[in-house]
Amino acid sequence: MKGLFVTLEGPEGAGKSTNREYLAERLRARGLDVVLTREPGGTPLAERIRELLLTPADEPMAVDTELLLVFAARAQHLAQVIRPALARGAVVLCDRFTDATYAYQGGGRGLSLERIAQLETFVQGDLRPDLTLIFDLPVDVGLARAAARGRLDRFEQEGMRFFEAVRSAYLQRAEAAPSRYRVIDAGQALNAVQRDVEALIPELLVRLDD
Repeated sequence: MKGLFVTLEGPEGAGKSTNREYLAERLRARGLDVVLTREPGGTPLAERIRELLLTPADEPMAVDTELLLVFAARAQHLAQVIRPALARGAVVLCDRFTDATYAYQGGGRGLSLERIAQLETFVQGDLRPDLTLIFDLPVDVGLARAAARGRLDRFEQEGMRFFEAVRSAYLQRAEAAPSRYRVIDAGQALNAVQRDVEALIPELLVRLDD
């Protein structure tokens, strides 16, 4: 059986988690097996790595350490959750995946995209998302939403320039491969965003049947 791998991407405050839940509900209503997961994380071990990545600490984290931790968590996540779910024919909805690495570590941190691509191939082989939804909104709006949630994590404490680079990297990737990406205006009211998400369901069903 062939499942469907859908990733939801976007900067802080874009509403990925809320819309992932909504999309899962709509797909389950059609009788589909849906797995919700996230990165970094998705398994107990990968969640421990997530804590290392997100928790502010006195010791600065080297950018290469950050990159390798992201892919270490991803390798565990793929082995324990994503590949088994796809093998049984499930729809996997993942809150962030490797596009986030290109956006945050590539765009935000300025790491070599070639280095990221090498790790992507090493860890994932030829596995790539079938469809990626990018929830896009102005950086100042996203940061205000993130701040309203409470204490900021290590990434959320970065400045405007960092997040402008992250947003730009996401949009560049979407422009370069329009067959895989769908950009959704996350600055709209939630009900409008969810209408845009629901409008993509027929396409998801076609991809699942292919």
